[in-house]
Amino acid sequence: MALFLSSYENRLDSKGRISVPAAFRSSLNNENFSGVVLFRSFTHNCIEGLSMSRMEKMANATDKMGIFDNELDDLSALLFADARPLAFDVTGRIVIPNELLKHAHITNRALFVGRGNSFQIWNPDDFEKVQQTSLKNLQKIRPSFKISD
Repeated sequence: MALFLSSYENRLDSKGRISVPAAFRSSLNNENFSGVVLFRSFTHNCIEGLSMSRMEKMANATDKMGIFDNELDDLSALLFADARPLAFDVTGRIVIPNELLKHAHITNRALFVGRGNSFQIWNPDDFEKVQQTSLKNLQKIRPSFKISD
């Protein structure tokens, strides 16, 4: 499974292409689809990104919901109808659709932020503010979690 770590800032070129960080592309080497799936985040003004196999797992998880469930309708509209499978070009670039860029307030610079099994793409200035808030929140609650083998 793909593992996305660290943060990388890249620029969009004049044609709207952006290079997906080499470390992220390397994490996707064993995938059947040579690219990423992107959709608008419904929790932040950023773009969510993941592998196609992770997207398939999300689809399988929604199968466990009730077929007429309102949450399923909302999730389907945001996750699947909005999702864009984007194949890498020969140099590892993608073209992020304008509606996704607009949602994330991205114009010429984008920050790829690893989140373990997924990643996000942010306007770098917006992410800095969110990162500082997250740090303050975590310092207050000092979370802990158990790692099982």
